[in-house]
Amino acid sequence: MINQAITQAKGLLGKAADAYRGATAYPRPICRVLVDGTDITAAIEQRLVSIDLTDNRGMEADQLDIQLSDHDGLLAIPPRGAVLRLWLGWSDTGLVDKGSYTVDETEHSGAPDALNIRARSADLRGTLKTKRERSFHATTLGAVVATVAAAHGLSPVISAVLSSIELLHLDQANESDANLLSRLGKMYDAISNIKAGRLLFMPTGNSTTASGIALPHVTLTRQDGDQHRFLQADRDSYTGAKAYHYEVNSADKKEAIAGGGDNLKELRHTYTSRAAALHAARAEWQRLQRGTATLSYSLAKGRPELTPDQTYSLTGIKAEIAAIVWLGGNLRHSFTSESYTTSLDLESQLPEGDDLTDLAEGAAYTGVVATYRDDKTGEQKQLTAGEQTTPKRLTHLYASKDSAQRAVDREWQKLQTTQA
Repeated sequence: MINQAITQAKGLLGKAADAYRGATAYPRPICRVLVDGTDITAAIEQRLVSIDLTDNRGMEADQLDIQLSDHDGLLAIPPRGAVLRLWLGWSDTGLVDKGSYTVDETEHSGAPDALNIRARSADLRGTLKTKRERSFHATTLGAVVATVAAAHGLSPVISAVLSSIELLHLDQANESDANLLSRLGKMYDAISNIKAGRLLFMPTGNSTTASGIALPHVTLTRQDGDQHRFLQADRDSYTGAKAYHYEVNSADKKEAIAGGGDNLKELRHTYTSRAAALHAARAEWQRLQRGTATLSYSLAKGRPELTPDQTYSLTGIKAEIAAIVWLGGNLRHSFTSESYTTSLDLESQLPEGDDLTDLAEGAAYTGVVATYRDDKTGEQKQLTAGEQTTPKRLTHLYASKDSAQRAVDREWQKLQTTQA
């Protein structure tokens, strides 16, 4: 009887010890790899040297690099065109699907012998890279995107604001559809990308999924990061952007300006209409504004659920970093059997629907307006100072009402001093 009780007690203690070890054990990085539908995870986990995945914002193909040890010479080199599917994650939270990639480059090197496999987004291969000759007349941006999508069996997803933009004439001369989409994205400050069989064409910073659902806002702290690099540029180095165009039935070259002042960035391309030139100038001016503050941030623990074009708040480093909302660019996932990290490229987010071009050149500012993100609802709200006839719109989207108020007070005081 006593022996039975002792045995039961030992069993309970053993289970408790196992549960404790499981609860306190540091989570392990885990992955899953399929080749043409066959799960090869078990076969390569003892050979895995590294997995590097670059998730790009825009039409540049996402890139997957896998390095495997071939110390015994038994590895088979996968054929080009094989489709890899990847999941990344942690033992305590599970795996996240990171998409499919088509092998287009393999390399065997040594010693020590190693196999390097490079694959790119399956959706961005094939006919999208084929050069075409065609023109579009008296149409809309939405119709052009829909035509390209239909040619490749994709479903177009384009924002209503961009879809209704009228195009008098558009030439595609010895240019691939991928390059055409990139060019239109640059011209209208939009992100063009292909995800899950959909062709997306959305304003930069729209922060939505392919199905139109808003991407979650991410809050990071100093404890989440391993390394960071924060850079602020002189926002007054350029005061606007200028594009040229020709008027109908005229050889006179005209200007379209976004912003104002004396130091304008001139665009090289000459456009066929004033509307097209103004769109291009506004797009470039917005890119310049977002680039006034950039941040690279390396996470000590990889976050497989993160995607490009999400928005971020970062606390615990510097007040200037915590004051504004950040927009995600490219992501890099670095995975080994012992570690998994994620690196982020971030730039300052602009206020919603604000093209920063509404001040007539030479006009004096009568007030200040700043936009902030409401923590509870995620909505964008404004704070003002002075008269709002011709206000100075502050560039950044602020992370809180307090940081926006400080920025408004600071800028309004500066304006009153300079205009006194």
